[in-house]
Amino acid sequence: MKKTTVLLLAGGLTAVSACKSSQTETTSVNTETTTEATATAETTLDYPDTKKTDHVDTYHGKQVADPYRWLETHTDEVDQWIKAQNEVTQEYLGDIDFRDNIKARLTEIWNYPKYGAPFKEGGKYYFYKNDGLQNQSVLYVQETLESEPKVFFDPNKLSSDGTVALSAFAFSKDGKHVAVGTSSGGSDWNTYQVMDVATGKMLNDKLEWVKFSGPSWYKDGFFYSRYDAPTEGNKLANKNEFHKVYYHKIGTPQSQDKLVYEDKAHALRNFYGQTTDDERFLILNASEGASGANALYYKDLTDPKSTIKPIVDNFESEYNVVDNFGDKLLVMTNKNAPRYRLVMIDSKKPQEANWKTIVPESANVMQSVSTVGGRIIASYMKDATSQVVVYDQNGKQLNTVELPTLGTVSGFGGDQKDKETFFTFTSFTYPPTIYRYDVPNNKVTQFRKTEVNVDTDAFETKQVFYTSKDGTKVPMFIVHKKGLKLDGTNPTYLYAYGGFNISMTPSFSIANMLWLENGGVYAMPNLRGGGEYGEDWHKAGMTPNKQNVFDDFIGAAEYLINQKYTSSERLAVAGGSNGGLLVGAFMTQRPELAKVALPAVGVMDMLRFHKFTIGWAWVPEYGSSDDAAQFENLYKFSPLHNIKEGVKYPATLVKTADHDDRVVPAHSFKFISELQAKGAPGNPYLIRVDVRAGHGAGKPTSLVIQEYADTYAFIYKNMGVNPYEGEAQNK
Repeated sequence: MKKTTVLLLAGGLTAVSACKSSQTETTSVNTETTTEATATAETTLDYPDTKKTDHVDTYHGKQVADPYRWLETHTDEVDQWIKAQNEVTQEYLGDIDFRDNIKARLTEIWNYPKYGAPFKEGGKYYFYKNDGLQNQSVLYVQETLESEPKVFFDPNKLSSDGTVALSAFAFSKDGKHVAVGTSSGGSDWNTYQVMDVATGKMLNDKLEWVKFSGPSWYKDGFFYSRYDAPTEGNKLANKNEFHKVYYHKIGTPQSQDKLVYEDKAHALRNFYGQTTDDERFLILNASEGASGANALYYKDLTDPKSTIKPIVDNFESEYNVVDNFGDKLLVMTNKNAPRYRLVMIDSKKPQEANWKTIVPESANVMQSVSTVGGRIIASYMKDATSQVVVYDQNGKQLNTVELPTLGTVSGFGGDQKDKETFFTFTSFTYPPTIYRYDVPNNKVTQFRKTEVNVDTDAFETKQVFYTSKDGTKVPMFIVHKKGLKLDGTNPTYLYAYGGFNISMTPSFSIANMLWLENGGVYAMPNLRGGGEYGEDWHKAGMTPNKQNVFDDFIGAAEYLINQKYTSSERLAVAGGSNGGLLVGAFMTQRPELAKVALPAVGVMDMLRFHKFTIGWAWVPEYGSSDDAAQFENLYKFSPLHNIKEGVKYPATLVKTADHDDRVVPAHSFKFISELQAKGAPGNPYLIRVDVRAGHGAGKPTSLVIQEYADTYAFIYKNMGVNPYEGEAQNK
């Protein structure tokens, strides 16, 4: 398949799904009242007055109050509320005397060159590089691997504050043009333009309202997916419906783009079109939700009379077309194989009975597959760490690719004719290192090593398996300084995700280095709901089984405390997006178990998440309040609806952004309002709202550093730790 498309969307809640018609009934929305809550950390905090209404919804006969419904809309009143909340938060953070020390150290260690693996287009090599503190990485080009690199495209020039980011970058087959996708302020909405490679100039082509797409070239144009333009005034919250596939021809206005595919009968389906490398086929993936299952269609582009035909016309399993060999499609699927297998499908006889297994399911989870140099290169997961196996085109195993240690690989892109490919290896204490792989000779050589201003050899990583509530064994990585004393006093940062078949594997974070060098412990469990052990592991943490995920996270915290890595007074729990829901459920179910809670861009209102933007896509993962049984399950763990009056919750810093149109910020706004109103005094309950930022993708380096500085300062203050006193610094 086309390997030049670069999608820089944040992982997680991105795909699509269907939900049933709403049975929610609004019974009243009248009298306005106000409430003021205060909580005490070291000093009493005066939170902004947050208006309450008597709005009540009825779900299957049960009345549920929603006093902060007004925070779901984008109005001047909401903007003033955001401003007031940010002022309280920034005053609190500004009074932490070591916050500037943290930011200075983060800035110091962040300032190192960061490279992406090279890839070839039009006979030239391209790679991304960030000099250190640039807000966005720059794309470079070089004639050979030895020649002097030149700047090809610099997204830092697109905005003065670095908030316009590349979201897609795809070269045409002849290498003469490139489709450039950009997003502004972290929004999922994309704008596509076309660039002339030889001159570096943008053509007049401009495509708007692109979302959940990638440009896929065919002849003198490309396929892409978009929605109709949203209604004005609430484009960051409007529900996304009726995704369509278009073909754009270079040099023509968007109004003349050809509609290739739409489904008027199913508003809540998304469609993603890709062309094979030889431009023989258009492959159409259709999805009904973020659970991963998809239908698969194709069109023979060499036949003018060809129509779009189904290969699989249901949403029971996953299908990903890797490549084609003439009429035949190489497809990675979990159909009858929860840990995935590789099959060959004849486009002229696509019925399942005719499928040929090329690489069968194994004990390990197949993560990705590419075809380079006449080989099939498959990356696997074993206990959340990478292994790479090379096969011939008939599925015969030839060899494995040698990796430096336990960690995570990515890359191996290229074409069937290429003799070389590149991959990146990383782990918790192993900065991303790029390797060149000589395909015919199965030879790995280091291509580019990352140098950081931290002694990574001072830390160690171990993997443990702890027992969750129902007896399930759950793996967890634990990283800390060598020689750490297990005396229950170590500040510990527990981070997880647990959903959407997304696997949490070892990776390097320069921000984590600050935590580790100051004696902190970093722990990352592989909760059910993820993809670490295939689809069975995923299903064990979705819809009616979602509580398993929260129990796994609670079990991780209990293990760290029982094994004396830390104590409840020195434990911070964190997660973003679906992980924000995880933290919200953790802190409302076991508020005494952690000192600090950090829910970021979280799904906190489980009764209304499907009402906004792409939220309907998460119904297969969570369930829907429109269904009576699923409503009861959601209501039990919905963070917003489980905050109780007078309970002392962990010191909480909710993080969100005003341009988040993935998980709209209203989730966080309503959650913190309820927490400030009901939470018992003793800990601060604050919200930090980034302006001109979104769900996480494309966030400028400067904003990322500031966010980490604020977060660490908040954690340390509430744990009673000053990382810059005495021997704790140890840099």
